[in-house]
Amino acid sequence: MDREELGNATVRAKPTALMVVKTNGHREDEGESKLEPHVGLEFDSAEAAQEFYNLYATHVGFRIRIGQLYRSRVDGSVISRRFVCSKEGFQTNSRTGCPAFIRVQKADSGKWVLANIKKEHNHELELPGEICPPRIQRKTLPSPRTTALISTRTGIRSHEEEGPSGVIDAKRFKRNGVSGEPKGEPYKGLEFTTADEAYQFYCTYAASTGFRVRIGQLFRSKNDGSITSRRFVCSKEGHQHPSRVGCGAYMRIQRQETGRWVVDRLQIEHNHEFDPSTDASHRTTTATKGYREEVINDLENLDLVETNGGLSLVRRGRENNIGSHWYNVFLEYFQSRQSEDTGFFYAVEMHNGKAMSIFWADSRSRFSCTQFGDAIVFDTGYRRGSYSVPFASFVAVNHHRQPVLLGCALIADDSEESFTWVFQAWLRAMSGQCPVSIIADQDKAIRYSIANVFPGTHHRFSSWQIVAKEQEILGALLSMHSEFKYEFEACISQSQTASEFDSAWNVLINKYNLKENAWLKEMYSMRKSWVPLYIKSTFFAGIPVDGSMKSYFGTLLTVQTPLDEFVMRYEKAVEQRREEERKEDFNSFNLQAVLHTKDPIEEQCRRLYTLIMFKVFQKELLECYSYAGIKINVEGAISRYLVQKCGNGDERNTVAFNASNLNISCSCKLFEFEGVLCRHALKVFQIMNIRELPSRYVLHRWTKNAKYGILRDIDSGGGLQDFKALMLWSLREEARNYIEAGTASLERYKLAFEIMQEGRRNLCWQN
Repeated sequence: MDREELGNATVRAKPTALMVVKTNGHREDEGESKLEPHVGLEFDSAEAAQEFYNLYATHVGFRIRIGQLYRSRVDGSVISRRFVCSKEGFQTNSRTGCPAFIRVQKADSGKWVLANIKKEHNHELELPGEICPPRIQRKTLPSPRTTALISTRTGIRSHEEEGPSGVIDAKRFKRNGVSGEPKGEPYKGLEFTTADEAYQFYCTYAASTGFRVRIGQLFRSKNDGSITSRRFVCSKEGHQHPSRVGCGAYMRIQRQETGRWVVDRLQIEHNHEFDPSTDASHRTTTATKGYREEVINDLENLDLVETNGGLSLVRRGRENNIGSHWYNVFLEYFQSRQSEDTGFFYAVEMHNGKAMSIFWADSRSRFSCTQFGDAIVFDTGYRRGSYSVPFASFVAVNHHRQPVLLGCALIADDSEESFTWVFQAWLRAMSGQCPVSIIADQDKAIRYSIANVFPGTHHRFSSWQIVAKEQEILGALLSMHSEFKYEFEACISQSQTASEFDSAWNVLINKYNLKENAWLKEMYSMRKSWVPLYIKSTFFAGIPVDGSMKSYFGTLLTVQTPLDEFVMRYEKAVEQRREEERKEDFNSFNLQAVLHTKDPIEEQCRRLYTLIMFKVFQKELLECYSYAGIKINVEGAISRYLVQKCGNGDERNTVAFNASNLNISCSCKLFEFEGVLCRHALKVFQIMNIRELPSRYVLHRWTKNAKYGILRDIDSGGGLQDFKALMLWSLREEARNYIEAGTASLERYKLAFEIMQEGRRNLCWQN
């Protein structure tokens, strides 16, 4: 965006509210209420809106940054801009994901109107007066050159209407070095002939400003592997070296259909002092030698560093976001737990002689995994905020539909190595049994790690990431076209078959001209990990498709939890959850749900299911009475029925029933997804006069005896070896309870010892 040096800027509102902004940073207000932004406020330009928000931010006690812009699909002009709190996002440690922003939209009259606003911040504000409003300066661009002097192969052009277009001959910098200050700064919309040219330009700008550049991530096309996007970052980006301070400054370029490269993302602000001694000509000459697109591979794992007066590409070292003081606290805690719990497991990852990630699980978590480890959630909530420690947890759903803990970890960094090690540690602790399904973030590092460690496990993406990206990428479209939101959600949630989904998706893409939207292309290629149609065929213990479980630790472990309280709060949360589980165990064995029908199946399931799960089943059973089933065809022993709600022809499901073995399946896939028979299948059982459910349709994990070692019949699948881990942990858990009861007093100890001796003799006499 072009940013002008404003002498006096006038902001007009309805009714008229006038504010004069002085270049010395002071302001003259006609009452402080005029400074308050509100929907409908009008500005002469987007720059005037930015200046106004700057003054408001200074008055309140925060700083702002330039956020997203949105362009017209007709002529490419900018039609909407966001200005956000400087602590928006999580790109640096100082940012907290603050949601505060304003969005201005260009009206037909040419004015800019404040369309959306969020005033609440999620961090402490500074005292008014401590922040000086930054000056908004226009880039100094060279005078327009004649067409005879403009090369068709080189140059930098602006596509934005707010500022004048200009051309800079970047190759002149490469031939002659930089004899003076370069004219112009990077800004969104700058166009380059090649990525090499963009790199030279950014290096020149960096040298004149006082910082150095490293080559950051690159992104490749999924079709032909060609590079489609590159990032150039400040050399102080990240924390891999003591000299780095997590600087967020960068420039990203993206390849266009024409083959040219355009700056599409930019962060100019640095979080460190500049180096005034940077030699621009040396930097530019060296940069020319150091960059060749066609021979540099996997630059996302490389750093550009100075060696012997030159620049070299070296393998990037791994970060460690776990403070060194955390290791002492946790290792001391682990040792104390092992002395009390012989089944307690922990592991520490070592990398180049240094401690990295940590994993631990107590015996109760390991025991729970034998029954409830089929569908797990890898909760990395720490990545959504500025947590003091990168704490992650493995959580499942128990037989009362409560969250149950299956292990915890501290993640050193967001690398594939860290996630792979943590998943492997979890697998070792849980007897090597891979889950059927896992809900986890969709980052490439996590996806690759899951595919490597849990082959065959269905990875479903965390919903929060999809929603966040959806707002970021499609936000303007969703706000401008209400019908798009409806059509998009209908395509995702209402498609019943793969062909239906593909058809609806293609209609959307073509109707709204989204063929070149890179995010939508990527999401379509990974549709089996987030679209309900593909997810519902896999067991996820009924965890809703449109959201994940709430945090196991609730509010006890938060962003602000200090180290000296972490372990205490962690144990308190675990004990609270386990006490809730004990209460539900007691209720399931001592209370009886009310029966609503005389169907023997209802009585059978009341006897087997926990209270919570029986209510889930009972709802389906009662609903089936309002459905009708019609036989539509017969193929041998298999009959197919069309089951639909009476009076509602829109809801239709097909049920296949095999009379020879009583196998049944429904197109709604409720049993496959949740492990409870649906109303449609129950209706067919009623039609066929089936008065008792086959045991395979009452999952052991949902029964009262799920955690007490009463195993499924061997006939229902599996042999002795399959149940060995379950028997081990079941006996170990029972022994632990036995020991606690037997050591309550000397008399109880004597009785417990005698019973144990007698039991051992009986076991030895068995063949």
